[in-house]
Amino acid sequence: MAADPYKYFRLEAREILDRFGSAVLELEKGKSAEQVGVLLRLAHTLKGAARVVKQAEIADGAHAIEDALSPFREAAGNLPRDSIDAVLRQLDAIAGRVGALETPGQAEPAAPDRSEPAVPSRPVGDDAIRTVRAEIAEMDALLEGIAQTHALLGGLRATLRSVEQVQRLADLVAEQLMPRRVAGAAQHLAGAEKTYGLADDLRRSVGNIERQLGVAIDQIDSELRQSREAAEQMRLVGAGTLFTGLERTARDTARALAKEIAFDARGGDIRLDADVLATAQGALVQLVRNAVAHGIESPAERRIAGKPEAGRIALDISRRGSRIVFACRDDGRGIDIDGVRRAALRRGMTVAAVDRLDARELVHLLLRGGITTAAAISEVAGRGVGLDVVRVAVERLGGTIEVATEPGRGTGFELAVPLSLASIEALIVEAAGIVASIPLDAVRAATLLGPDAVSRGAAGASVLHEAQAIPFLFLAQALDERGRLPAGRKWPAVIIAASTGLAAIGVDRLHGAARTVVRPLPELAPTKSFIEGAALDAEGNPQLVLSPDGLVEAARRQTPAEPEPAAVRHPVLVVDDSLTTRMLEQSILESAGYEVDLAVSAEDALEIARRRRYALFLVDVEMPGMTGFEFVERVRADPALHDIPAVLVTSRAAPEDRRRGRDAGAQGYIVKGEFDQAELLTMIRPLVG
Repeated sequence: MAADPYKYFRLEAREILDRFGSAVLELEKGKSAEQVGVLLRLAHTLKGAARVVKQAEIADGAHAIEDALSPFREAAGNLPRDSIDAVLRQLDAIAGRVGALETPGQAEPAAPDRSEPAVPSRPVGDDAIRTVRAEIAEMDALLEGIAQTHALLGGLRATLRSVEQVQRLADLVAEQLMPRRVAGAAQHLAGAEKTYGLADDLRRSVGNIERQLGVAIDQIDSELRQSREAAEQMRLVGAGTLFTGLERTARDTARALAKEIAFDARGGDIRLDADVLATAQGALVQLVRNAVAHGIESPAERRIAGKPEAGRIALDISRRGSRIVFACRDDGRGIDIDGVRRAALRRGMTVAAVDRLDARELVHLLLRGGITTAAAISEVAGRGVGLDVVRVAVERLGGTIEVATEPGRGTGFELAVPLSLASIEALIVEAAGIVASIPLDAVRAATLLGPDAVSRGAAGASVLHEAQAIPFLFLAQALDERGRLPAGRKWPAVIIAASTGLAAIGVDRLHGAARTVVRPLPELAPTKSFIEGAALDAEGNPQLVLSPDGLVEAARRQTPAEPEPAAVRHPVLVVDDSLTTRMLEQSILESAGYEVDLAVSAEDALEIARRRRYALFLVDVEMPGMTGFEFVERVRADPALHDIPAVLVTSRAAPEDRRRGRDAGAQGYIVKGEFDQAELLTMIRPLVG
């Protein structure tokens, strides 16, 4: 057997216990007794699994649950509360024994006291979180392995580029060895044809290797991306994992205090890092206990107040901008502000100091610990520790607490914690050469803006969105203070919404939407207020994750970005008889900031060139009538045009053709079969000055 004989049993047992606890609580609320059959099957499965791993105590506990539930399999109506209490006690005992299996040889947990309902110190649902946290190292190792494999894939891509170069060399060799019938050289023709055949076979073989290698690399890249996304999702835990344990806490605390409660929870589909969720869980357990002990009135008091006998506790988990918000509210009596004043005086504060505190400050005084409004100490209240535990947990996560209370109506706590690690849908943008992510739920629109759309005033830069002026931030300038608005062209802008309003964020380009996992920045990493974390792309490269709240705030205080000085638009004459080629070259050159005129023949180009001064000629070679070679020769012979550089673009790649272009006076030669947009722009940039 493996070194850990209980590894899979623990996972199965925890899943069964979580499902069991949730189903029992639903049963207590008056759900159909048909669920008894489901519970009996779960108990039977757990009993069988426990016997396989020789855990007799757990098997006996599952059997006791079967005994407690069997009489009600066919019964109508709700289960008696005593029976439900007995089942829950057995579940607590089994959970304790499963937990003891974590460390071989650990002492068996003491049997629970059956004289009163238990108030668990740690909710049952915590086991699920602990299971995931125990496997985090394995998830990280998997992610690291995928990142390293992607790095190796980058090396394969470099090899593919080398194969492409070999392919071009093979093409050139084959062209050079192509047999040419020359007078008086018939005796060499047979040998030349044989050599050419070998070179042609080499070219075809290299071409096949290049294609197969390219297809394989693309398939591996796709599989690795999917594996990385799956592994990142496995590393996260659904917030709904908390709900069963918190409901048990509320239910058992209410039973201990002879109160009635109804528990409601939403937002369970949000997925978070297990460590964040486990820390937040400890705080939420205290809030739920506090709500039952201090907030929810007894059934008699609630009847007198005109409320339902069962008090309501609602937990809502949501994502708000760059933070996760845990909101816990009750409909009880509210915080006793006068009671807090009296407790503060008992703790030694002076009357003058207490009188200076308003209601909000008095409420926050409870969070410091040592102050309680309970009349007597009990198992669940009276020591002034509960809210102090909440404060410490939230501070550990770097979060904040807001409290709102209304006498007779209830109290609400909001715990807002930053994302330590969370899966989000994001819009991927690029600015100043930096790729970054903006949470997609904050994006309201995307548009194209030009320099004229940005208004500048004493309050900063702004743009109009739906007839409303909103702050504008050019992201490249925010990331790099030397950044300036591009002149003479439009650029994308993203309209984002934060808790404080809207803003327009100008970027260089949009890369589309993707699911990404937010990770915290290293503690000593230099950062800006609008950067909330980092993400890793499929190759393991870091990308910034931007905070919508931070971006809106930065847009409001940003010094307006001045546009770049208008660039000189050098005129270029494109000469080609092919409409497709002319349109392609015109699009490339105009996007790069050049002004482009077109000519359909060399003769037409000469006429146009005499009417306007051009910075460059981009000329096809094979055209009806005058060829590109002849056009360049005519230009070099013309005193008015001889100093204008020319670049030839042709499908003829033979060395003698290149040599003829140089002899004619062309400054550049580009083969259409090897056409590369970046290479073209790199070649002509120095030629036009």
